[in-house]
Amino acid sequence: MASITFEKAQRWYPGADRPAVPGIDLEIQDGEFMVLVGPSGCGKSTTLRMLAGLEEVNSGSIHIGDREVTNLPPKERDIAMVFQNYALYPHMSVADNMAFALKLAKVPDAERKERVAKAAKLLGLEEYLERKPKALSGGQRQRVAMGRAIVREPQVFCMDEPLSNLDAKMRVQTRTDIAKLQADLKVTTVYVTHDQVEAMTMGDRVAVMNFGVLQQVDTPLKLYDKPNNLFVAGFIGSPQMNLIQGKASGGEVHLGSYSLPADTKANGGVTIGVRPEAWRLVSKEEGGLPVTVAVVEELGADGFVYGSCDVEGAPHDLTVRVSARESVHKGDTIYVTTDPHEVHVFDTESGERLSA
Repeated sequence: MASITFEKAQRWYPGADRPAVPGIDLEIQDGEFMVLVGPSGCGKSTTLRMLAGLEEVNSGSIHIGDREVTNLPPKERDIAMVFQNYALYPHMSVADNMAFALKLAKVPDAERKERVAKAAKLLGLEEYLERKPKALSGGQRQRVAMGRAIVREPQVFCMDEPLSNLDAKMRVQTRTDIAKLQADLKVTTVYVTHDQVEAMTMGDRVAVMNFGVLQQVDTPLKLYDKPNNLFVAGFIGSPQMNLIQGKASGGEVHLGSYSLPADTKANGGVTIGVRPEAWRLVSKEEGGLPVTVAVVEELGADGFVYGSCDVEGAPHDLTVRVSARESVHKGDTIYVTTDPHEVHVFDTESGERLSA
């Protein structure tokens, strides 16, 4: 096992007007499950591929443990890669696919069989070892790809959006399997995804990226509770945080004639963020923010109300999480408020967090 250190590692593609990754600094602890997340084109896969040796590092360095691997070929880095498209050999059985890298490394037959059997048991693939990939479901193929990585017993697992080809139900099951497997094996893992729900549910820590730059690296709960800036606030959470422009003064944020208490000393134009579940319903007489209901999504235990707010200074759209037993219907006008500690305050221009 080993830690991973990126020191100002940069990747600049020939002909590009700016680097894909300007110079990332990131430390990943031994045995940690680190998730790189961000929108398409944010540099997360490029960062992973630099670690794996599949992309050149133009400047800076990468260390695995106490060994610099910046210029080493992939086969000398002691990593195992799990790809989005499984990359299985169609003419080989499951057992042969899993053992292929060991065969190339001239691992003795008896040891190869032992490692494959151990990985197959871990992944629930024992009854499929003689099948070809075409006879397996998408989830089973992904487990074979995982097994091929496991049998190599590497220092680092690199996973590039391994669940994106699975249907929604299988994705949920497989992400649970991967998280449990990583916890059992205690192998340092770098996992790339654009799905922030995957990131929040799987990672020990999550690194949020945008335009190749790290926006925040923290535990999932801290990312959710205290986003560093507007980008992280809008990206983490589903449905996303409500972001509202207003004016701050005297520990309050004013949205037209409506005032919202906030834990901030900021003054002037700001953007506030309120999570959908942080709103609570109040009566019109209590002075809540009026929301005209456009859509109600009933999810059983609770629901989401999507509506518009006509108060000057508030956005056109708001999302409010409500109990499924609340009587809210399309066309209704509801009134909502929140508590000071639930209001995130950001500088509108820089996007930086201003509240405690």
